[in-house]
Amino acid sequence: DGLHDGALRVRLHAPPVDGKANDALLGWLSAELGLPRRAFTLLRGAASRRKTIAIAAPPAVVAAWLRQVLGDATAAGRAPGERR
Repeated sequence: DGLHDGALRVRLHAPPVDGKANDALLGWLSAELGLPRRAFTLLRGAASRRKTIAIAAPPAVVAAWLRQVLGDATAAGRAPGERR
């Protein structure tokens, strides 16, 4: 999938209960970008599938990661975050 309606699609296995999916998403982003968990703030969408997240990192770092993830996902025919 990659981008879907202008948003990055990420698939997680955490249940959307008691903020577990949100925590899993922010933890995944932290691991993927190699940034501390505190660098990510959920701004909007705590109870929604569509999230807005602030990332405290240089834009070039995030842009490079997005290019890598979207390129890797597109080449493999899967959504970003989906592991096979």
